[in-house]
Amino acid sequence: MSTPDMNEMLKQAQRVQQKMADLQRELVHRRYEATSGGGMATAVVSGQLRVLELRVEPSLIEGGDREMIQDLAASAVNAALEKAQAGVQQELQQLQGAMMQPGAGDGG
Repeated sequence: MSTPDMNEMLKQAQRVQQKMADLQRELVHRRYEATSGGGMATAVVSGQLRVLELRVEPSLIEGGDREMIQDLAASAVNAALEKAQAGVQQELQQLQGAMMQPGAGDGG
């Protein structure tokens, strides 16, 4: 492998690293939301898979069914996390696809 090819590989690796860092910063601000129990429980998570919000309808709390509240909350959180994971995976696949193209990352 000649020196120019090695230099280009290093530049490509740097571009990929920068795009990954950009994506990680962007994921902090991404929000994914899911509900369970017909909207009785709602969870919001970030692209970094952190729970940001968990809302439970007052009527559910007033009913006092602790087990139902726990089940619906867990279900909403899990659904929101699945959405976030799918979104992140899609972003990574797009980034990988873009990086695999000849001349990828040139100019931006």
